[in-house]
Amino acid sequence: MVMLLSIPAPFLTGLATSAGLIMAIGAQNAFVLSQGVRREYHWPIAGLCSLIDTVLIAAGISGMGVLISQSTLMLPLINWAGGAFLLWYGALALRSALRSETLKVSTRQFSSLGAALLTTLALSLLNPHVYLDTVVLLGSIGGRYAEQDRVWFGAGAALFSFIWFFSLSLGARWLAPLFRRPISWRILDGLVCIMMWTLAALLLSGNLSAQ
Repeated sequence: MVMLLSIPAPFLTGLATSAGLIMAIGAQNAFVLSQGVRREYHWPIAGLCSLIDTVLIAAGISGMGVLISQSTLMLPLINWAGGAFLLWYGALALRSALRSETLKVSTRQFSSLGAALLTTLALSLLNPHVYLDTVVLLGSIGGRYAEQDRVWFGAGAALFSFIWFFSLSLGARWLAPLFRRPISWRILDGLVCIMMWTLAALLLSGNLSAQ
């Protein structure tokens, strides 16, 4: 209790706010989970997702969040690019669900670490929700603090990102026995496909935007 009282309030606020945003099910979380189950480049992917969040949170609390939220050009461009990529990735997941030879745990979906990290970058940076959650929402909240407290808020928000993605990747290990059965891979890839296409439809229809 004494230790908690010594932690700056903005740090705890950033930690809790980040938790409420990042834990929501989305394309990035589904990707990290599926790679964690496969044990395929899961640690670098978790690290890259956390690093991306940290950079975007820092940009947001530095003032970029206000600029993006007021732009009439950037958000529509992000929506269309993100929607197109989610449609493509959903199609890949559907193909995996329909092809039995891709359902073994030892199968590698990516040809190299570089390919896996590029896909991680695309799923993260072409997803408008990443910007809305980190740059716009966290940025607008953190930007209300004084400079020193703003840094504490950003540190708390970034820390939870690391905690979440590495926990998600680690926790997926316990699901590995379940995915020794081909039907489990079919279900996982099918759910990923549905999620990606649903998000793409919401983006392209204009129903997934900042309020």
